[in-house]
Amino acid sequence: MTPPRAVGFLSTGAYLPERVVTNEELADRVPGVTADWIERKTAIRARRFAAPDEATSDLAAAAARQALARAELSPGQINYLIVSTSTGDFPQPPTSSIVQQKIDALAAACFDVNVVCAGFVFGVELGRALVSANPGARALVVAADVYSRILDFDDRRTAVLFGDGAGAVVIGEVADGSGILDLELSTHGEAQDLVKVPAGGSRRPTSAATVARGEHFFTMQGREVREFVLEKVPPALEKLCGRAGVELSDIDCFVPHQANGVLLDQLVQRAGLGHLYTHYTCGKYGNVGSASVPIALDDAVVSGRVVGGDLVLLSAIGGGISVGTCLARWPVEVPAGAGR
Repeated sequence: MTPPRAVGFLSTGAYLPERVVTNEELADRVPGVTADWIERKTAIRARRFAAPDEATSDLAAAAARQALARAELSPGQINYLIVSTSTGDFPQPPTSSIVQQKIDALAAACFDVNVVCAGFVFGVELGRALVSANPGARALVVAADVYSRILDFDDRRTAVLFGDGAGAVVIGEVADGSGILDLELSTHGEAQDLVKVPAGGSRRPTSAATVARGEHFFTMQGREVREFVLEKVPPALEKLCGRAGVELSDIDCFVPHQANGVLLDQLVQRAGLGHLYTHYTCGKYGNVGSASVPIALDDAVVSGRVVGGDLVLLSAIGGGISVGTCLARWPVEVPAGAGR
């Protein structure tokens, strides 16, 4: 019997809407802030907002097409299409089915994942498991969010942080010695109230009263989330690297969820990663929800910060509250037929 091949990333892709929203523009819209205050508190200088005619599936489809083109694959060669989002086009149907139709990936089984900002890493684990169980299969994992549609621009704690965008990866068989080495996933339901949209579900259905009270806006208890990140993420990174037999000094690139630059600096120091290269994109794109990690990963690959043979550490935290970390050896060569 032929031993199973390693499974890893064949390509990346990303899409950012054209509209750039600066801190100066937000300062005119959000009470009690200035452009300098936003940058000082978050290290975010700008973000992108989707056009009025762009929905989450549009962004996801654009990122997916780019990832497929770079892998030299047609949409029909994808077996699984996983879309991570907490801002889907509709409550039903799943956004993945809309993306399937947009990109013509008619052979793919499709489903959504909603782990808020950690959803991409959870989706990668699902994609890896499906490909590992089905030799020769390929999975397209797309993360996309349009947070500009659910922000309360009277709430400076959240309105200044988020932007819109999408990132994607193709997962398939790669050469031995590379690929996804391990992942660590965890959920801490005791903290699920820290990040939420209060209304619009079966617990509190949409009504004139919920709309009037602004309960369909995104809410976050920022200070508590910060404490949670600094407490839970470093042990998760340590556990993952220890299990994989990897020293932190071996990491070539750390790609964290781009929550905000100030928090990322604190996380890097708390986790003992100050000597490593950390890839930041939050300054120009803000927090793009579950798309933050794949957008940052794509940016690192395109800019040459991640090259074949590099050891890459991904990390994200999302509502629930869930933590996802992933350790991967970037492939030097992709098997024939998969492309680059």
